[in-house]
Amino acid sequence: MTMTPRRRRLYWVLGILAGVALAGTLALQAFRSNVTFFFDPTQVSAGAVKSGQRFRLGGMVEKGSLVRQAGQLEVRFAVTDFKSTVKVRYTGVLPDLFREGAGVVAHGRLNTDGEFIADEVLAKHDEKYMPPEVARSLKKGEPRSGN
Repeated sequence: MTMTPRRRRLYWVLGILAGVALAGTLALQAFRSNVTFFFDPTQVSAGAVKSGQRFRLGGMVEKGSLVRQAGQLEVRFAVTDFKSTVKVRYTGVLPDLFREGAGVVAHGRLNTDGEFIADEVLAKHDEKYMPPEVARSLKKGEPRSGN
């Protein structure tokens, strides 16, 4: 069976379309695997995140929650949005601006006990700046005056 020029062009066009579709699918999958979603403590407590799923947790470092082991890099603290609180464990050097009562964004995952295991902790860089996601979530759950 001899291929006509018209049939040959049709196969070329179909091959190119299949290649473009495959490239698009691979690009979308790569993008999806690199996206890290933001959640606040209320969403985490409500079960919006599965154990082991990587995400960013943002809120305020709860006052009185910071616990350091002498001579170790492991730190435990709680992040709150004034409605819910999530316990966080981090091993490493904290940013200079990290402190209780300050805004924080932590990258990591939940363990099976519901504790957030942070790989990276970021603190706001001055008093006026706060990541937009943290500011929005805190506005929803602002503490009443006197708290």
